[in-house]
Amino acid sequence: MQVSDLFRFKNPEIKALHLTWIAFFMSFYVWFNMAPLASSMLASVDWLTRDDIRLFAIANVALTIPARIIVGMALDKFGPRRVFSVLMVLMAIPTLVFAFGDSREVLFMSRLVLSSIGASFVVTIHMIALWFPPRSIGFAEGFGAGWGNFGSAAAAITIPTIALHMYGGPEGWRWAIATSGVVLAAYGVFYWFAITDGATKDTHKKPRNVAALEVSTWRDLVLLCIFTVPLVGILSILVYRVQLMGYIDGLTAAICYAAIAVVVAYQVWQAIRVNVPILKKGVPEDDKYPFSSVVALNFTYFANFGAELAVVSMLPMFFQETWGLTAVAAGLIAASFAFVNLFARPMGGLVSDRFGNRRFVMMAYMFGIAIGFVMMGLLNSSWPLIIAIAITIMCSFFVQGAEGATFGIVPSIKRRVTGQISGMAGAYGNVGAVFYLFVFMFVDASTFFFMIAAGAFISWIVCYIWLKEPEGGFGDEYIISSVDREIAREVAEKKALDAEVAAIFASSEKVELIQRGGGLQLKAQFASVDELRAALDRLDRGNPQPAE
Repeated sequence: MQVSDLFRFKNPEIKALHLTWIAFFMSFYVWFNMAPLASSMLASVDWLTRDDIRLFAIANVALTIPARIIVGMALDKFGPRRVFSVLMVLMAIPTLVFAFGDSREVLFMSRLVLSSIGASFVVTIHMIALWFPPRSIGFAEGFGAGWGNFGSAAAAITIPTIALHMYGGPEGWRWAIATSGVVLAAYGVFYWFAITDGATKDTHKKPRNVAALEVSTWRDLVLLCIFTVPLVGILSILVYRVQLMGYIDGLTAAICYAAIAVVVAYQVWQAIRVNVPILKKGVPEDDKYPFSSVVALNFTYFANFGAELAVVSMLPMFFQETWGLTAVAAGLIAASFAFVNLFARPMGGLVSDRFGNRRFVMMAYMFGIAIGFVMMGLLNSSWPLIIAIAITIMCSFFVQGAEGATFGIVPSIKRRVTGQISGMAGAYGNVGAVFYLFVFMFVDASTFFFMIAAGAFISWIVCYIWLKEPEGGFGDEYIISSVDREIAREVAEKKALDAEVAAIFASSEKVELIQRGGGLQLKAQFASVDELRAALDRLDRGNPQPAE
């Protein structure tokens, strides 16, 4: 895929790419529409404090982690078109509730629910993977994610203007946020009708079970259970932080910890319940995939996307305090870290496509992150500001490029479960952000940067040991296993059976054939006994009678 191909709007895959990054862009625009209006919110209502705003910022990322896991499962079952459309329409509701909320409790809860929109990232990854072949997936994913992520910067640039100049007055921030929610819902409806899940109906491959990620060996099952724990367990850090700030008491915190433990135990049980029968039966050689590669990519996204979210949260203050800048100047300089996303992330995917070795590119980027943050850790007021800015942009280039390279690999690991793998790796980015920001409460900026550098170097080691070059990662088509073909055959048989049952029970108001356990369950509803008898007669005529 060439850069010039992005302007071939009549090509169906290019049209799908643009439709999808716009959906992602709008989702991130709504997700980060609060921070630029925080001052307006504080000025317009007297029952809101700066501590409340800080709490809302925590709530804004809290449910993104479990949401990415749940949405990843939904993707494999329903496909990205349905999931993305429904997600955008549903997330308009908490956006409107937040816009017109009249108490801090309502604002907190609506922001907590709205944090689920962060799952739009994994939907974007899955949809683009359905439209592009392995040889160009890196650039396509990088372009889609890069421009989508720019939605957060676009919100910071435009939404204050909308609030102050389009609406104006003390309630302007409410109408600006509400407008973004209404536009999001409208685009969700449009997206439903404007796109399909891939070029053909059979592009979207479904796993047999979406309750948990399928693995290939008993060792992989152990790894899956271990790496499932932090996905929800990391929320205990948020509970601790909220309790530390005095927003909840000890009893409430204990209830939250217990709820988190139950959810973690349930997820581990689901992983065991789904995979033990598969492993006992035996996984065909051509259907096996290296789960260790998923673990390695969890580490890389923890170290690159987690670093991005954490650094963006503290960078303005770092520049302001270290070089004595104004808040506006520090904010503009810090914005360069996110702005690099526009080209660095697509570049990471493009390099992954062109270099011929996705594993080497991934490791090179992670090593660059480690070096970059070591240099940022050495920065102090004696350094010329222009050098500090150059180092910051260079470091950001590696961070965003590594994100693009990560998702240049994900779709090629195992086609059938791309949604769940994307959800897991994407969630680990938020796990990294929560972890880094929690540690930042106890260390200074230099130590913070050194800590991120250490995280990147550890992920480099993990990649060196566990990351495998994806099979068929530069082919024209994704690898299809014997199990994939068997599932496709079962789906085709199920469709034929549905049509046959519908013909027999044509007079039924509702006919439904449902998979239950190891068998099928038929549900039918008739308006009268006569119609039921007629259906049974048709069924009886369909069976040959024994010869007398």
